[in-house]
Amino acid sequence: MRHLLTGFEFSQEDYWDIINTAIDMKKDPKKYDRVLAGRSGAIMFEKPSLRTRTTFELAFYRLGGHGVYLDLQNGELGKRETIADYSRNLCRWVDCLVGRVFSQNTLTELAKYGSVPVINALSDLYHPAQAMADYMTVYEHLGKVKGVNVAYVGDGNNVTNSLLVAGSILGANVTCFCPENCSPDAAVFIKAQEIAAKNGCKLAVENDISKLHNFDVVYTDTWVSMGDNTPLDTVKKKYMPYQVNSSLVEQSGAQIVMHCLPAHRGYEITDEVMDGDKSVVFDEAENRLHIHMSVLSKLINA
Repeated sequence: MRHLLTGFEFSQEDYWDIINTAIDMKKDPKKYDRVLAGRSGAIMFEKPSLRTRTTFELAFYRLGGHGVYLDLQNGELGKRETIADYSRNLCRWVDCLVGRVFSQNTLTELAKYGSVPVINALSDLYHPAQAMADYMTVYEHLGKVKGVNVAYVGDGNNVTNSLLVAGSILGANVTCFCPENCSPDAAVFIKAQEIAAKNGCKLAVENDISKLHNFDVVYTDTWVSMGDNTPLDTVKKKYMPYQVNSSLVEQSGAQIVMHCLPAHRGYEITDEVMDGDKSVVFDEAENRLHIHMSVLSKLINA
C-alpha cells in the first residue's frame, strides 16, 4: 500500500509513470472508464475548493468508481472523534482517503491508523498532486522537464514546497523569489536540495527580484494562503515588487506563465498576463483532473 502525503514517496520513474498515464488518460479517457469499477473513496475537505473537489469527484466518476464528498469545514478533523477512529471507520467502507486539510499531521495520522491509500489534496505543507499537474503542463508545452528553469515568484507556501519536491525528483531547476521571511519551508528545501544534487539540477531561494532572468517558466500563487484572513491590501507593499506583470515576464524571458488558482487579479498577477498568450493557467487547471485520475488508479489498484 502506498500513500501520496508529501511527494517525496515517489521516484523519478514513479512520477513519469503517473504523468505519462495522465497524458494517455487525457487523450483516450474511454480506455480507462472501468479502471476503478466497484471502488470508492472518501473525499474529506476541511477547506473550500473549486478545482480540487471537482476534479477528484470527476476522476472517480471517469474511472468507473465513486467518490463520497465529506464536508468537514464546520470543524477540524479529530474534534468530534479521534482521527484514528475516523480513519478506522472509513477504511471499512472505502478504498482510498483523499484529504484537503489544515495540518499535514492529520494526513499522517489517517495513514498511520488506516488500511487504504491516503492522498494529500492540500495541507499546510504540501500540495503534491498540484505539482504533478504543473510539471505535466510544463512537459506538454516545453517538451521536457529535466533542465527546465522554473521561477516561483511570491509567497513561499505549500505549493512552493511541492514545486521544489517534484522539481528535484524530475530534474528541474527551481528558484523561489520570495520577500524576506516568506521563503518555503526550510526542512522541505534541504531535503529536496539533496535529491536535486543527485539528479543534476539546482534549487535556490532568492529575495532579489532583479535577478529574475533566463527562466523558462514563471509561476505564482496568491500572497495570502487559504484560511489566512489577512486582507491582501495590507501585504500589498511587501509583495508588489513580485507581481507577475508584463514587465516582469519580459525580464524573466519565460515561455510560459503558471498559477495554481484561485488568482487575485491585479495583485499577484495582472489580467494582461493571466489572459495573455504565455499563460497556461487553465491548461494547468485541466490537468489536475487527469493527474488525479492517474494517481487514484495507481494507488487504489497497486
